[in-house]
Amino acid sequence: MINWAHALNINSFPDKPEKLWVEQTHISYVFIDRFVYKIKKPVNFGFLDYTTLEKRKFFCEKEIELNSRLCPDIYLGVVPISETKYGYKVENSENPVEYAVKMKRLPEEGMMQNILNQDALTKKHIDLIVDILVSFYKSAKTGTGVNEYGSIDTVSFNTEENFAQTEKFVGKALNKWRYNAIINWTRTFIKKNASVFHSRIKEGYIREGHGDLYSANICFDNLKKVYIFDCVEFNERFRCGDVAGDIAFLSMDLDFHGYWELSKYFIESYIERSGDRGLIKVLNFYKCYRAYVRGKIACFTSEDSSLTDKTRQKELEQAQRYFDLACIYSGFKPRIFVVFGFSGTGKSTIARELKNHTLSNLIASDIVRKNLAGLPPEEHKYEPFEQGIYTQDFTDKTYKKMIDLAKEESKKGRDVILDATFLKKHHRELVMTELCLADIYWIWSTAEDSVIKERFKKRALDPDISDARWEIYLAQKKRFEEPIEISSEKLIKIDTTKKIETLIETITTRVYK
Repeated sequence: MINWAHALNINSFPDKPEKLWVEQTHISYVFIDRFVYKIKKPVNFGFLDYTTLEKRKFFCEKEIELNSRLCPDIYLGVVPISETKYGYKVENSENPVEYAVKMKRLPEEGMMQNILNQDALTKKHIDLIVDILVSFYKSAKTGTGVNEYGSIDTVSFNTEENFAQTEKFVGKALNKWRYNAIINWTRTFIKKNASVFHSRIKEGYIREGHGDLYSANICFDNLKKVYIFDCVEFNERFRCGDVAGDIAFLSMDLDFHGYWELSKYFIESYIERSGDRGLIKVLNFYKCYRAYVRGKIACFTSEDSSLTDKTRQKELEQAQRYFDLACIYSGFKPRIFVVFGFSGTGKSTIARELKNHTLSNLIASDIVRKNLAGLPPEEHKYEPFEQGIYTQDFTDKTYKKMIDLAKEESKKGRDVILDATFLKKHHRELVMTELCLADIYWIWSTAEDSVIKERFKKRALDPDISDARWEIYLAQKKRFEEPIEISSEKLIKIDTTKKIETLIETITTRVYK
């Protein structure tokens, strides 16, 4: 297997570019100079097979053919890459060892992902996209040979394939409870909406579409023209299907980048222009499906040994974000774990272990407090009780910041752990009020005084980021307000002298029931 990222250089290309850079996806190397050359990797993911030179050449040709439907002036043809005595040469046919798709280079400033990152996307951009898509789908191939891809059997095959191919990433990119929740919701939706899927076929909404309609494959030319490129060529099952699947993909992508209002505008505009009012019935289903697909692809990329460890970790984190979004569409409410109790009761140990088991975001008061004070987390401030950075005012500020951070994460679909003492009723009520859209559980950490005193002795020998001491614990006990405002079904009181595995199982069984 040739690693083309290292095999080609500026001398390999016919125009001898001054600058050349390469980008990688899980299935391609993309070389960019005055033109763009895309080489397919010899990989097999089950739904995609590029393992032979013949297959790669065939799919290069298929890519040209299919993308000519939306932007014929961009795709220039399939070119050979030969191994010569002077090294590998692109657009040389004397001894072909590989093939590439050659394209015109689109303006970087017009790439939709760049526009999204600059917070510069507007309704005018959306209007251009809608204009071209309405026309495209009206003329796209349908009927025999296409309609079967909108059937319940095919839709179920696609979703089940996703679940099977991501099972090994459970515990890495999403927890087992979320994985099962998405599966159950998906299967139930398909079963309950059989007549809807059938009517979509009957009404002519199953088309040979794009299959990969999101911001990475869209480019604008000064708001005069939009290019929608890089459709799925490798699998008809992904390219053909309900038009709603393509539309949902771009809407999901806008949601992913935080453009919720423009996502809504896109859907409303498309429905108004196309007359496809039934699309709304399957929109969240296909949004969930598309978010899950993107999560799956990010998981695959995270296993690519040719990438750096940092890049692979970033891809895994990206996968988590997509799976969070899939949870939102499936109606799975984010969980908030509030791990609270006196210092020394082991709440931070519970919080950290809970994070590992649930893949939740952990927001710890010790870190937030010191960040607000401009201090590194490891720096100790052994203040008297409720003095210095531990005054009531500073504690109020710390809790407010923690809640704000939790709110942002839960909006994105992520489960969150709050680690703080929460001694006062009004602080706990603030959590309930501000995070009311999430499902909140209160994990009350307890232990006997003798156990806690021993823990503080050990902490003095091996300090962590906490500034708490035995005298602080005693002062907290005097100021503590019993959590009588929390309902019994939301309150989980634990004795932290028990095995950590038992405690985590107790918590997760209650929370993810």
